[in-house]
Amino acid sequence: MADLEGNIGAKDYGLDRPQKSEAFHVKGANQLDFGMKHRLARFFKSDGRTVMLAFDHGYFQGPTRGLERVDLNIVPLAPYADALMATRGIIRSVVPAGLDNALVLRASGGPSILKELSNEHLAMGIADAVRIDAAAVAVQVFIGGEYETQSIQNLTTLVDAGLQTGIPVVGVTAVGKEMTRDSRYFGLATRIIAELGAQVVKTYYIEERFEEVTAGCPVPIIMAGGKKLPVLDALTMAFRAIDQGASGVDMGRNIFQRQDPTAMIRAVGAVVHGGLSPADAATMYHDLSAGSED
Repeated sequence: MADLEGNIGAKDYGLDRPQKSEAFHVKGANQLDFGMKHRLARFFKSDGRTVMLAFDHGYFQGPTRGLERVDLNIVPLAPYADALMATRGIIRSVVPAGLDNALVLRASGGPSILKELSNEHLAMGIADAVRIDAAAVAVQVFIGGEYETQSIQNLTTLVDAGLQTGIPVVGVTAVGKEMTRDSRYFGLATRIIAELGAQVVKTYYIEERFEEVTAGCPVPIIMAGGKKLPVLDALTMAFRAIDQGASGVDMGRNIFQRQDPTAMIRAVGAVVHGGLSPADAATMYHDLSAGSED
């Protein structure tokens, strides 16, 4: 039996070291509940930044180029990503449960590319996100779109459910073909999404006044990669977004449609977490990919 007298004498209450309350490293999240902060800490590394690999395109586009076989083309990239954004169908059928990436689940959907894209509804319940152990759920928000109000209702419904279960919501700005991509629009869209409760916002980078968009949004903004660009252009976009206040990047086609996707995601990570210049990151891609020029 343990020596009770010895145990009493060995106690150390650290009377000369007051307990500290550490500030949380994710923008706008310091007053959230523990469970939500714990999930955000999986999503964003200690520097407050994240590299998210998006491959949820199939939910409305089908097997787009580079995503024909997620098991062959995407799973090998997972070790170089902080977070993976996908549908629950792909997560359950293809993504190995042993991976330690933060999982961001696509939670809205409905129309295909053959229909009006803004007519989305919620495509899953928060209980399934809990079962999958998601770090966050994502919903498309069509500010200015035909079904704007419906998409906002999708967002607020998911925010309420997320607050009940400790799961953050990523609001994704969706831009229609006829919408102007400028700081005024993105400032409006990102602020609305944050004001209505999303803990993270995903939006596009713009060349002018992007720093005003990030400054006006009280939660982290993650830059959406968009269509495939030349390597140096994509890396420059990522660098400028981070430099102008973004908390990370979410790239899909700019990674998985490369000649060497592994080299590209490593170069992106070096920009986001290491501060590597676009030129040096492009050289890194060139060297890792044995001279690929795409």
